[in-house]
Amino acid sequence: MLSFTIRRLIYSVLVIFGVVTVVFLIMNLLPDPARMMQGQRADLATQAAIRHQLGLDLPAWQRYVRFVGDVAQGDLGRSWSSNRPVLTSIWERFGATATLSISAMVIATILGIGIGIISAVKAYSLIDNATMLFALVGISVPAFVMGLLAMLLFGAVLDWLPVSGYMWQGDELHLEYLILPMFVLALRPVSIIARVTRSSMLETLSSDYVRTAKAKGVGWKGIVYRHALRNALNPVVTTVSAWLAGLLVGTYFIEYIFNWPGIGLQAVDAILRSDFPLIQGTVIFSAAIFVVVNFIVDIVYARLDPRVKLS
Repeated sequence: MLSFTIRRLIYSVLVIFGVVTVVFLIMNLLPDPARMMQGQRADLATQAAIRHQLGLDLPAWQRYVRFVGDVAQGDLGRSWSSNRPVLTSIWERFGATATLSISAMVIATILGIGIGIISAVKAYSLIDNATMLFALVGISVPAFVMGLLAMLLFGAVLDWLPVSGYMWQGDELHLEYLILPMFVLALRPVSIIARVTRSSMLETLSSDYVRTAKAKGVGWKGIVYRHALRNALNPVVTTVSAWLAGLLVGTYFIEYIFNWPGIGLQAVDAILRSDFPLIQGTVIFSAAIFVVVNFIVDIVYARLDPRVKLS
């Protein structure tokens, strides 16, 4: 187990290092930051002072070494628009993103597994066809389209739920602001988890030990929940963990549509303002979160299933 953990840790560090390198290369292809910060009418002396302050007058390899060293110490630079540390700005918004992502993943896991079990038990029936059609729609329709449709239906037409804002308003908690973005964000993982659960359950229900349990007179509920589901959850756990990491760093469109103050909305605003330090910091932070979550899941998964270490 120790050697497996060390290998996964080295792999995770290399992935983050690769992301940092790619971000540095891309940012060096962008226009002159000093000129962009001061505008077209800035004098050459001011631009030269800014380049010196940012270290842009150094050779590329020195800038790269300095950039990697700063990232390793948690220094992602300062935002051009607010002149605040990038990591501080991101961390202040991460709580809102984590709340939205985790709540959406909980809903997606519960509904996805439930729908998958029902579809497998009622395989090739009208219920199965209906749930798989729902799953196909959930996978096919982009999240931003579903978000706009949900805002139109539940906000404008039915007037059931607010369509914009954060659930914390001062010291008061308004959970109704969480409902629409949470369910819209959960729709795609619900669909995928349902399909994975159905496929795994069908394979498990056709196995020899399930037929033996039937022959011994075990009830259908006992077969499904005690025998089949437990052995069918391995691919489901993998799917859920991958989507949790993805949702933690991939809520940009949903946050922007519903004006949810997370790192996604902040990143979109940074793009509109050409705030490159905040953009590159968000990319690196998101990649690090994704890698860390997957590393933790790999370790937990190896504990649950020893075959993972052997593979």
